[in-house]
Amino acid sequence: MSKAKPYIPPDFPPKDLKLEPFIQKIVEANRGIALFDGILRALPNPDILLAPLMTNEAVLSSRIEGTQATFEDVLQEEAGITPKGISDFERNDRKEVLNYKKALLSGAEEVERRPLSLSLIKGLHKILLTGVRGERRFIGEFRKTQNWIGSPGSSIENARYIPPDPIVLPEHLEYWETFLKRDDFPDKIVQLGLLHAQFEILHPFEDGNGRVGRLIIPLFLYWKGLISRPSFYLSEFLEKNRTEYYDKLLIITKNNDWSGWIDFFLIAVIEQAKTNISKAQKLLNLYNEMKDKFIQATKSQYAISALDAFFRQPILNTANFIQITGIPNRMTANNILKSLIEAELITLHKPSEGRKPAEYVFSSIIDIVES
Repeated sequence: MSKAKPYIPPDFPPKDLKLEPFIQKIVEANRGIALFDGILRALPNPDILLAPLMTNEAVLSSRIEGTQATFEDVLQEEAGITPKGISDFERNDRKEVLNYKKALLSGAEEVERRPLSLSLIKGLHKILLTGVRGERRFIGEFRKTQNWIGSPGSSIENARYIPPDPIVLPEHLEYWETFLKRDDFPDKIVQLGLLHAQFEILHPFEDGNGRVGRLIIPLFLYWKGLISRPSFYLSEFLEKNRTEYYDKLLIITKNNDWSGWIDFFLIAVIEQAKTNISKAQKLLNLYNEMKDKFIQATKSQYAISALDAFFRQPILNTANFIQITGIPNRMTANNILKSLIEAELITLHKPSEGRKPAEYVFSSIIDIVES
């Protein structure tokens, strides 16, 4: 069998790329992003209201790479709730998702202070892989060895795709970063699509390339001024269309077919914008509806703090609730939680047991996020 060879990338960005066939979809994609940003700008407290969508992005982007953790699993992990009998594999899945969320938060802070760059991206990679599977690999640095993509346990000879040789990688990453910094490309969403695809094609890290590539999406949109917060997430569409996602990337390397990829990416943005707008609006409506209900149910000065706590973490135990709300004593907190249960606004998921605090669920948020 002849030895399979690493991919040799042609010029990037691709030459003679014609955008005319995509004008209608480009307009639709930009309109969708703009409408979503209109909602972002109208949110009174976006950090709180959009927290569930960020967590779900971390779940779905990680799931594309094979993790099995659900949205509720990760909410439990954030609350420090570990079910009995959980395996090391399941625990690691949860940790990987939480690392993704940390990387999203860190990236959002970093692009406030400095431009999106390869240096910043290496920092995100380090956060992503610290303390999880792949940690023993070269984290926070670009690879010095040859990697490949194939079925688990397959050899390089049977690889589905072999990324560029590490010797030529720095040169192509330089081309990638130069294009990242360009402000004169005709359309920023198409520019982002090209950048995302080329990043996955270069596969510059030993592990975590897909997740880092998807982290770049909201950061780029924010950095380039298309959205007022780095909160436009695409992984829901990409996870639902995983096979086509991979196939379109692979066809670029086989046939240099960038048009098929651009078409797919624009459709992804158009469709995901509709979903993101719908969910953000539903979360805002839920918050406004629940403000009065929480106040009426608790008759407490901490009613809004309690609501904010459940938006930040829809699954909480008593200890988390006290810590997030800042309620000064346990009795007050317990009375508020009891009132919310009696009003059927939250659910007692598990009563206290010995030293383990009771667990509570605000299922309305989970229903919206998972719809």
